[in-house]
Parts: sequence; C-alpha cells; structure tokens
Amino acid sequence: MEGVEYYKNYLSTVHPIRKTAGQKSEARQWLLRELKRSGWKACEETYGKFNGSVNIIAGDPEKAEVFICTHYDTGSRMVIPNFMSPTNVLAHVLYHAASAVALFAVVFAVSLAVCFPLNKPQWMLPLFMVLALAALGFAAFGPAGKSSANSGDSGVLTLLALAREAAFDKRVCLVLFDNNERNLLGASAFRKKHIAAATTRLFIDLDCVGDGESLLLLPSKYSRWDGPLLDALAEAFPEGEEARPVLRTKGLHYYPSDNRRFKFHVAVCACRHLAGLGYYIPHLGTGKDMALRVENVAYAARSLARFLPLYLGDA
Repeated sequence: MEGVEYYKNYLSTVHPIRKTAGQKSEARQWLLRELKRSGWKACEETYGKFNGSVNIIAGDPEKAEVFICTHYDTGSRMVIPNFMSPTNVLAHVLYHAASAVALFAVVFAVSLAVCFPLNKPQWMLPLFMVLALAALGFAAFGPAGKSSANSGDSGVLTLLALAREAAFDKRVCLVLFDNNERNLLGASAFRKKHIAAATTRLFIDLDCVGDGESLLLLPSKYSRWDGPLLDALAEAFPEGEEARPVLRTKGLHYYPSDNRRFKFHVAVCACRHLAGLGYYIPHLGTGKDMALRVENVAYAARSLARFLPLYLGDA
C-alpha cells in the first residue's frame, strides 16, 4: 500500500496532466524508469506521425500470452460530463443520445441567434456545421481536464503496482496505451502492428478502477465462454478484501475503452451502484474526477498477480 501511495502522490503532483506531446513524453520517461526499476524490460513503441501515438511496452508482444493494459494519457475538459453504466446499456445509450441532442440544440439556437437578426438564413447551415464540428472537436482538442484521478491515474497506478507484485515473465506483457482519449488511436496502432497477438491472446484492460467499491470484471462475448479463464479470475479476485469483485458472465454489458480493439478481453473497472440504474461511473471528464481509492488499486494489482500463475498454469 505504501508503494501505491507514493505512485499516487507523485503522479498527481508531477504529471497530473498528460495531454500534450511534451507532457506525455515527460510522463513516459518516469513510467519507463519505474517499470525497469521493478524488473521489467520496457521501451517505447511509436507508430508514425499520422497516428501520433507512443505506447509503452514492458515485455515481448510476440511471445506474450497475456497482456495487461491501461492508458496513460488524460483527456480534455468535457462540455457535457461523461457517464458510463457498463451493465445498463440502455441508460448509457440514452444518456449519450440525449447529450448529443442537447448539444446540437444549443448549436442550433446560437446559429439562429446570429443569423435571424442579420436576416441571413443562408448562413444558418454553414454556421451550424462549423459550430457543431467545433463542439465535437472540443472533446479531443479542447483545454485539458484538470482532474483525472479515476479516469487517467487509477489504471496507471494499478499497472505500476502489478509490476512490483509480479516478477517479469516473458509470457506476460504490460502495455500503456497512448491516445485513448482520441478514439483509441494507441490501441488501434498496437493492434495493427501486432495483429496475431491482438486477435488470439488475452487482453485485460484496466480503466477507471479508482472510484467505487465494486470491481467489475467484464469478459468479452468471446472470453465469457473460456472456462479456465473464468475459474482463474474467480479464484484470483476473492471476496472479503478491499474491494468487492463482480465477475459478470451473463447479460449484456458494454465498456467503451481500449479493450474494444481486442477480441479476447476482460475489461476491469470500479463502479458505484444505484438501485434501478445498476453499476455506474460518475464525474468523468469533470473537475470532480478526484476519487481514487488506493484500496482498489492494491486489491486489483494483488489479484492480477495471483491470476497470472493460475491462468498460465504455474499454480
């Protein structure tokens, strides 16, 4: 737990925002040092100027059987707060549909307010399109969010804690993706470069594990039929410790993060619970994204360290 507290304090004070190329470069140098200090062979992997992503790879992607992943970049300040309800897909879709309608309604109202007094109806459509594109681009290229404890820091801390818990193993690869906040560009570039691994190996993606006492384990539709995988997860993530594990193998769930780029995956996230809504993650993309339970990080890292030998057949 002391190591997690150190990582938390260092990341939140020295590298709290990782959005520009310079900020991410400085954060990567620290991450590489910490991974190497923990005994992992780590390096940067770049994908050209068009993609613009730089991932951190600890291990050998060509030999690994299990990939433990997260993203290290942080996002922009959101116009409308983000909302995730991984197990209530209808609520998730309705919220984002309503947000889009509200945003375009505001854009339409602004366009009308400009064009009507000037008696220029022909300007309406061009102005609406320009403002709409500007609003959509704000999410990716707007001012950086000042707080991303859950959405940006928690996964990084868990991966660093895991690197200390688990000894280097050539069958395991740790990956920190770039540009999660820009349409998963880092994960997409990794998948394209390592297509064989991306389509046949297991990927466990850590994202937003800091806010909520329930730790959801969400296998993909291909992974939920893997009996040895589910048995290993159930044994490695026990009840009665710092967080309550929820291994969900039935029903519809959806988690829109880097895990979506890989066929066989398990998404790991922490959630709050509300009767009638189910599990949800609040405050994403807002100044209130400040909750980061070190207990969650310690539990997830320790459980993953237990999982690896169980799944790889060393236990």
